[in-house]
Amino acid sequence: MHCGPPDMVCETKIVAAEDHEALPGAKKDALLAAAMWPPLPAAPGPAAAPAAPPPAPGPQPRGGAGGAGQPEGRGVYIREFRPAEQEAARRIFYDGIMERIPNTAFRGLRHHPRTQLLYALLAVLCFALTRSLLLTCLVPAGLLGLRYYYSRKVVLAYLDCALHTDMADIEQYYMKPPGSCFWVAVLDGNVVGIVAARAHEADNTVELLRMSVDSRFRGKGIAKALGRKVLEFALVHNYSAVVLGTTAVKVAAHKLYESLGFRHMGSSDHYVLPGMTLSLAERLFFQVRYHRYRLQLREE
Repeated sequence: MHCGPPDMVCETKIVAAEDHEALPGAKKDALLAAAMWPPLPAAPGPAAAPAAPPPAPGPQPRGGAGGAGQPEGRGVYIREFRPAEQEAARRIFYDGIMERIPNTAFRGLRHHPRTQLLYALLAVLCFALTRSLLLTCLVPAGLLGLRYYYSRKVVLAYLDCALHTDMADIEQYYMKPPGSCFWVAVLDGNVVGIVAARAHEADNTVELLRMSVDSRFRGKGIAKALGRKVLEFALVHNYSAVVLGTTAVKVAAHKLYESLGFRHMGSSDHYVLPGMTLSLAERLFFQVRYHRYRLQLREE
């Protein structure tokens, strides 16, 4: 479970099935993984080059299958994080979280009927006090503006927290401790996606976190391939389940987890996002719903 040296990376080409036979002592789990997560369809383009001969047996990195021997620059590959990619990983994480601001402020409002009712009552109260249709029409715009302001405030505080903890030193936080790992998706030598795994030994589960894909490269199956890598990691190391939590508003994010086999375990409107102050203004203009997912791999 310890991370191998930097030159021993785990690469998986998205347009091809993963070489599960290379996993030492885990052939049964590999076959299970192949059944649960079939390979993504081939991307359009020139015919793939003939497969390279299998690598010689040797120590395997903790990310799953051993190095596939595929050169970078011929499509998208999933492999373990390298220290030189720290800033690229932080940028993708930052950009992905910043997208949550308008989604939480505007799209997220439809998931909170009590807040909608409160805002409607404020508009009615405004009309009752002023008898002005113009001022009454300005109330919703003002409330949405305040939602955007407080969503931005909370999300930036959360980013500041994350960028000064685990995302400040990915190598130290994810690559060195046993039971954790960090992978990147690489396209033409550039990092275009990230995902992390962190084990919880108390209940023998692995948590999937920090998944994000550069917005310019979405729709290519990269996020699903990153998710599969975490599931493979959990299978190889005999964890009983993979869990995750998300405040994502977009339906596409939830469909992705379900397509990987995760089961929705419930949600909460009382989740405290790191960086929240729980002030009255935040409670009025910032609401977030926290969803929990779980994929059971084996019974304990």
